[in-house]
This record gives sequence, C-alpha cells and structure tokens, in this order.
Amino acid sequence: MIKAKRLANGMRYHLVPVSGTGAATILVLAKVGSRYEPLKVWGGSHFIEHLMFKGTTRRPNTIDISKTIDRYGAEFNAFTSKDHTGYYVKIAGDKLPVAVDLLHDMIFHSKYDPKEINRERGVIIEEIKMYEENPIMHVEDILEEAMFDGNSLGRTIIGTVETIKKIRRSDLIAYRDAYYKPSEMVVAIAGKIPKGIVGLLEKSFGKVRAGEEPERYLPFGETPRQSLPRIARQYKDLKQIQLAFGFPAPPRGHKDIPALQLLASILGGSMSSRLFIEVRERRGLCYMLRSSIDLFDDVGMFIVRAGLDAQRLDEAALVIANELKKIKKHGVSVRELREAKDHLEGAAKLKMEDSSSQAEFIASQELFLNKVDSFDYKIAKIRQVTAKDILRVANETLDFEKWSVAAIGPYKTDEALRKHLPKLHS
Repeated sequence: MIKAKRLANGMRYHLVPVSGTGAATILVLAKVGSRYEPLKVWGGSHFIEHLMFKGTTRRPNTIDISKTIDRYGAEFNAFTSKDHTGYYVKIAGDKLPVAVDLLHDMIFHSKYDPKEINRERGVIIEEIKMYEENPIMHVEDILEEAMFDGNSLGRTIIGTVETIKKIRRSDLIAYRDAYYKPSEMVVAIAGKIPKGIVGLLEKSFGKVRAGEEPERYLPFGETPRQSLPRIARQYKDLKQIQLAFGFPAPPRGHKDIPALQLLASILGGSMSSRLFIEVRERRGLCYMLRSSIDLFDDVGMFIVRAGLDAQRLDEAALVIANELKKIKKHGVSVRELREAKDHLEGAAKLKMEDSSSQAEFIASQELFLNKVDSFDYKIAKIRQVTAKDILRVANETLDFEKWSVAAIGPYKTDEALRKHLPKLHS
C-alpha cells in the first residue's frame, strides 16, 4: 500500500517519479460532483469547472491562462463527473513549477466575473444541446435516470437548460467554497519531477485554509425487484437506435470488482468478446457494442450498450439477453478467463506508460478509498479471480428483476419500447 503525504493544511499529495520520460503531469482532484448538488445548483460542479479557465486575479482572462501553458507546448484540461472534479496539466518536467502555480491560481483565485458567468451560460447550454442531440453520448445519461430515479445520481452532470439559466453567482461561489478545501482534495504528480516541488506545493496548495467538513450526498438505497425493466427513453426518429442495459453492481473498493472487470471484458470488452462476436460478427446486428462497469462509493453499474438497426431491435435485444443468461448458467472456460486476464493486464500496462494515467491511478484511489494499492497489487487481484468467481458475480449482478433499459429511437411511449424487449425473469 502506498501512503499519502500531507501538506501543512492536511491536503494529501503523492509524488510518482517515472523513469524514461521527460514529461510530468500534475492532477488535482476535488471530491465533489453533480450528485452533491442541491437542485438550485444543479449543473454547478460542471459550471465551476468551466469558470476556472476564465481568469484569475493574476491572470485576468482566458488568454492569459492559455498563454501560460501554450508557451511550453503543454496540455491542460478539466473534467466533471458525478462524484469528483479534476484539473490537470501535462508539461515538460523542468517546467512543472509553472503548472503547479497555474493550477493553484485557477482553482483558488478565479474571479468568477459576472460577465464571464453570463457568457458561459450560453456555452454550457450549447453543450447540453450537443449531448442531447448525440445519441451515443446521451444514452448512458438516460440509463442513469432509470437506474437511480429519485436520487441525485440519476441527474445529469451538466444540468438542464433551465437550471443553467437560473443558477446564481453567489450560489456557485458558496458551493465551491464548501467543497474545494484541503480535506476534500488530492494532488498527484507523476513523471519527471524536479527538485523542490514539495516546497512549491507547500507555498501554494499548502496555504489553502482548511475549513469545516462539507455536507455529503444522500446515498443510493437498494434497487427494488420488479417483473418489468425500468424504462428511460428519448424519442428520435432514427434508423439506428442506441440501446443500453443496466444492472446494479457493487460499489468501488468491493472485493468483487476484479471479477466484474473480467466479466465485462469477456462479455463486451474487445472485438473477440462474446457479445461482439455473437451480435455483430455472426448476425450483423450492430456496429458498436460494449460492456463496462461504472463505480461509485455506494453503488455500481454494469452496462451493456449497442447501436442497433431499429428494425431488428427484437432480435438484437434477445441475443444480448441470451448471452447474459448463458454466462450466468454456464460461466466461462479456463482458457477464456486466462485470455481475459491477459487482455486486462496488457491494456492496463499500455495505459500506465503515460504520466497522466499514473497520476489518475494514484489520485483516484486516494480520493475515494483513502489508500493506494500498487499497480502490481491490482494485477495480482485480477490474476487471482477464478471461473467460480465469474459465475458467482454474474448471477449476483445480472439480475433481470433489477435491470433498467434506456433507448434513444422512435419510441413515443414506454410500452412502445418494452414490446421489443425479451420477457425475462431471473
């Protein structure tokens, strides 16, 4: 286990030297996202992320910020999720002090100029339209609405046109101040790390006032059983529909996550996976198909997604469902499991060659689990999974009395969609 170090104010940080690279990445994660938001600030986490790039007291506008980074050919960006927000810069290692200074300045000294806020409302509203009008990007949002109905997890990260129009500057700043504090943040630096970087962290991030513990979100409860799937849909007169099946899964940190990762890989994680071969290669029912898992502190999601010909939805949905039932009944072979382990390990090793992936690997564990397991430990856990483990987690997770279905296509009512779905029961 890799232990975090702490700055004077308690903010956790990790330094991850990586040999053989001249680059370094600094990633700052804040434990706040859309599920933390009260309705009056729905979309606020994402709005705040945008405003961090609009000017600080020392760098008054967007151009001043971008020039700081562009001068050195660096990359910088940010992202917002349901439960965390991240800011990063990837830069030549000897220029890392520039990145540390810039991110500290943006995160803690942005101006939130009222003119910029109003201008950015329009930008975000166009971003909302982009997602809503792009079925591939939007279908998972709809699936979450069905799976987490009644909980903030079911709300979109970006908010709605109405909430973005109404959100107030004072509420945004109060929300930011409640969560952007040392106890809720982690800094990770990976790559070629110059000397003196800890001192610079102390002079910048280490000077942030600690403050009180913020309020937490309402946890998601147990998914009730029901004979019919939960339905969420968006009507669009399309020839190709986007379809997603969702099942409740264990939360992040659960002992069965390695087995779930392998299950997702075997079913739809590659071009040689079961669903890809059965649905696309043998029947030509789709172009895109994948299975994956999303994890939160209190619940997870096992997701199967596909882009399908609307005229053949009945056949495709039945084939997908039958493959899920088949793995629940018969499990996987020793060879299939071994190849899935090789696939996950190989993909992970390729990803970890990048300093930004190294920083994210460390920072996300620290933020959510308050501990960091090494890469080798994670791979060893995957290697320890047995065929019996896969069979067990498949039966526990792929429960057709708890499934949800989302679709974007020519379905004006839930019943119009439901009649194309197989009638299943665990």
